[in-house]
Amino acid sequence: MAEITAALVKELREKTGAGMMDCKKALNETGGDLEAAIDWLRKKGLSAAAKKAGRVAAEGLVGVVADGTAGALVEVNSETDFVARNDLFQAFVQTAAQQALANDGDIAKVATAAYPGTGRDVHGELTHLIATIGENMSLRRARRLAVSRGVVASYVHSAVSPSLGKIGVLVALESAGDKAKLAAFGKQLAMHIAAANPQSISTADLDPAAVERERKVQLDVAGQTAKTPEIAAKMVEGRLRKFYQDVVLLEQTYVIDGESKVAKAIEAAGKDAGAPVKLVGFARFALGEGIEKKQDDFAAEVAAQAGLPKA
Repeated sequence: MAEITAALVKELREKTGAGMMDCKKALNETGGDLEAAIDWLRKKGLSAAAKKAGRVAAEGLVGVVADGTAGALVEVNSETDFVARNDLFQAFVQTAAQQALANDGDIAKVATAAYPGTGRDVHGELTHLIATIGENMSLRRARRLAVSRGVVASYVHSAVSPSLGKIGVLVALESAGDKAKLAAFGKQLAMHIAAANPQSISTADLDPAAVERERKVQLDVAGQTAKTPEIAAKMVEGRLRKFYQDVVLLEQTYVIDGESKVAKAIEAAGKDAGAPVKLVGFARFALGEGIEKKQDDFAAEVAAQAGLPKA
């Protein structure tokens, strides 16, 4: 049995991030074998992480990486914004974004990709991070965009660093034009998307269910004031055009100049870059969208702990 020294405990702490007493116990349990103690702590970490898995994780960060003709987004959630400011967490999100770029944005492949310098995969590193920091976290989603020629531009809103923030956007522009001009326009268009939150590029690829739902709403509204069904139908079509202007990217008013439609702005960008520009895709991740945050009833919680009836 190896002698369990303060230096050995310190080395184990540095390798695992676990507490001093846990490290000492791990070394005692494994006869001073450092590698076996690391495994022992990992198993303990898995248990600790499992206890936290039921807690809602709706904070965190969106990670963005763009590299010429390809880019990727990833969302990693935590329970509190405090953890999102943690250097270890930020480094994890940045690495996960790089893995999303390398693995076609496939979240399952990202989770099983090797995490550099640890001997763990990305999911294993996240589990280790949960045990180390003490909060539930989740690798929620990823997306990758690429073009054969042109650029994939990016924008990060509410950024804590150039590649991490609360909203991340990618824009894929296919063009043989000047790349510097394409990149500059792409970033402006990404800023527009961050602000305007379009649902689709064109009316043709808008979700038919969303269109039908809007049509029914406007038909009910028009029916209350229109004198004839024909007038109601015209009112509905007019309001649908307004709906498209709100949610379809090419139909939206470009926020950068406040006048042009985005379709016209893309056309002008092509002339400026020296070749036609085609918008082939965009992706927008807003942190926590769609996650139902738990609403705690503090009074009920206190009453339950005190054995008192609810008010």
